[in-house]
Amino acid sequence: MNPSDLTSRRRVLVAVIAAAVVLLVIVGIGVYGLIRGPQPTTSGDDAVTLAPGPTGPSGPSASPRPVYDTTDGEAFARSVAVALFTWDTTGSHGPSDYAQVLVDVGDPTGNETSGLASDVRSYLPSPEAWGQLRTHQTRQWITVDAVEIPDAWADAEAQAAPGQLLPGTTAYTITGTRYRAGIWGTEPMQTERPVTFTVFIACEPSFDACRLLRLSQVDNPLR
Repeated sequence: MNPSDLTSRRRVLVAVIAAAVVLLVIVGIGVYGLIRGPQPTTSGDDAVTLAPGPTGPSGPSASPRPVYDTTDGEAFARSVAVALFTWDTTGSHGPSDYAQVLVDVGDPTGNETSGLASDVRSYLPSPEAWGQLRTHQTRQWITVDAVEIPDAWADAEAQAAPGQLLPGTTAYTITGTRYRAGIWGTEPMQTERPVTFTVFIACEPSFDACRLLRLSQVDNPLR
């Protein structure tokens, strides 16, 4: 088989698997939970808790979090999750800076770069939403509860034609809690909600260190 054809088939397969768990992103997801201000509801994604903002190592950093340079797939996936969900509008960095950290650890051949960049952007506020969130000094971070290879990944591997997936390609489904804190008027506000998503990565022997290929849409993971 022509090498370029094989590369194209690999790219299409990863994209198809990722697309199978992707839904359209809700417009305005970047501002949900803070722009609305405190609400009377007390459960689900609408739950709002007035509390002091986070301090210490559990809170977000004002700079993009680096992704670990490692051959350990699980550790890499966990690091991707932290970098993906951790941002702070009070610093000098914007959405593109946080996105670039993740694109930089993508497939070095560039085959998945465009798709990965689109995936990452869907997790981050738009520049317009970022501006609104900045007025509330909004920060976001995540605690990761579990990193697991989903059962469906074995089916995907079994159905792939020989050579269609890069050696060392794996999917990890991550579950955790997303926190968001800021100021509404003069009151500190903090929200939290569970999140789950899947990262598709390739490690050794294809690459010397793990690389990020694609992301599922948040709350629509491979199971």
